Amino acid sequence: MANLSKAEVDSVREVFEVFDFWDGHDGMVDASRVPDLLRCTGLSPTNACCLKNGALAEAGEYQYTFEEFLSVYQATKYDSAPPNKDMFIQVFKSYDRESQGVLSAAQIRHILESFGERLTEEESDKILELMGCQQGNVKYEEFINAILEESESALSD
Repeated sequence: MANLSKAEVDSVREVFEVFDFWDGHDGMVDASRVPDLLRCTGLSPTNACCLKNGALAEAGEYQYTFEEFLSVYQATKYDSAPPNKDMFIQVFKSYDRESQGVLSAAQIRHILESFGERLTEEESDKILELMGCQQGNVKYEEFINAILEESESALSD
């Protein structure tokens, strides 16, 4: 496959084979499992990105061979840049009219529910609660750092 090294193809094949094992060991993986498979290869696609690249379907609707999955993997790899701290800071900064490095909890809730993979009201409430900032003003750079540290530790567990 163009633009993928042999080592990368082999690594993706290993992950595919694990999913194939749990899907009947027939050389195919159910399309409904492809978003999880992509994430296990180290990509961070949004659901919209998965849908765009043909990776979302109802269980039993379609089965991917490895070669088909590799095409989806490659398209997704080049479509989904993982978010980074600077991207988050720019979004939050656009709401910081006084350039003081703080936003209200309501503004943060709005951002969480309006951009990227939009969170539900319950999900954003849970995050604000876990971060201890349900009310008042929040130093958004500290908030972003805490969220990113938490997600990195969750991924390494």
